[in-house]
Amino acid sequence: MDFTPTEEQTAAQGLAAQIFGDMATHERLSAAGTGTDGELWKELCAAGLTAAVEEIGLLGLVLLLEEQGRTTAQVPFAVTCAYGLLAIAEHGTDEQRERLLPPLRDGTAVATGAFPARDGLRADGEGRLSGSVPYVPWLRDATLALVADVDRVLWIVRTADPGVAVTPVETTAPWSAARLALDRAPGERLGGPAGRTGASPGADSAAGTAAYGAVLAASRTAFAGLQAGVCAGSLARAVAHTTTREQFGRPLSTNQGVLLRAADAHMDTEAIRVTAYEAAWRHDKGLPFAAQALTAAWWASEAGKRVVHAGQHLHGGTGADLDHPVHRHFLWGRQLDTYLGCGSEVLEELGQLLVKEESQ
Repeated sequence: MDFTPTEEQTAAQGLAAQIFGDMATHERLSAAGTGTDGELWKELCAAGLTAAVEEIGLLGLVLLLEEQGRTTAQVPFAVTCAYGLLAIAEHGTDEQRERLLPPLRDGTAVATGAFPARDGLRADGEGRLSGSVPYVPWLRDATLALVADVDRVLWIVRTADPGVAVTPVETTAPWSAARLALDRAPGERLGGPAGRTGASPGADSAAGTAAYGAVLAASRTAFAGLQAGVCAGSLARAVAHTTTREQFGRPLSTNQGVLLRAADAHMDTEAIRVTAYEAAWRHDKGLPFAAQALTAAWWASEAGKRVVHAGQHLHGGTGADLDHPVHRHFLWGRQLDTYLGCGSEVLEELGQLLVKEESQ
């Protein structure tokens, strides 16, 4: 296996690093509060980075999300790509791809996903959805939401349609989250026949379950890449602080305890990164990657939590300042710790998957 980025992936990552570095500053993030930086989102889309994801694949998306995570830039990039562009490109019909992908590429449409499924949504025989999801990231900005019913069939819901209620909620990370409530809202089945807005519950359940599992695995991989960037940014700030802050006439970084804590955080960050790379690489090569995605999700949850705690701790009293940039990394890291399943949940799921594969 070879994780070396292609020329296109490297170019996209470099452009993303430049845009995020220039625009996702502490001052702009503070001004955005818990909302989205609209100007930054327009700049990313105008630069073609959203559209590029279809060409550079999941590994390319992981590289781009690392750059977003380093700056904790508040844009719906991960959700639009994972639940919109990649999901529709891989599992939608030709007609759905032709109709839905162009506005997602240019940023005039924003997608999100209500994942993982919590058995809160049901579809009737007319393709009408009812139920609620307590938390969906970036739902306040979304025009489309990808949801799964109790049979794990995937549906596209338009947030402006009748029967769709979006109620803002505040979470640990400022991701413009909201509660999604559906009351016989019209749904479009992902991968359904062109022009068809409904399907009987349970129809083609095997195919529906497979698509749900693939989208969940890809999104876990993408968000693991985001966590790798969040951790790298937190650690970089801690290194900068401890090498310039002096105590008893010498830099804090010369203390053995500081060095060991930073070294452990570095190794944890690299573990998140390499497991996300492996899962993404296997996805792009058309190889099974469910176990690798769960492994990446476990590292992102367990190791990510350790890294952002270390980053805050290594700042000493400065880390207790809620307005300090490192605190934003802490909030994002803790949100990503539980998003799409906390460490114990994904570890149990991984165990069940390995047992199932062993018995086959």
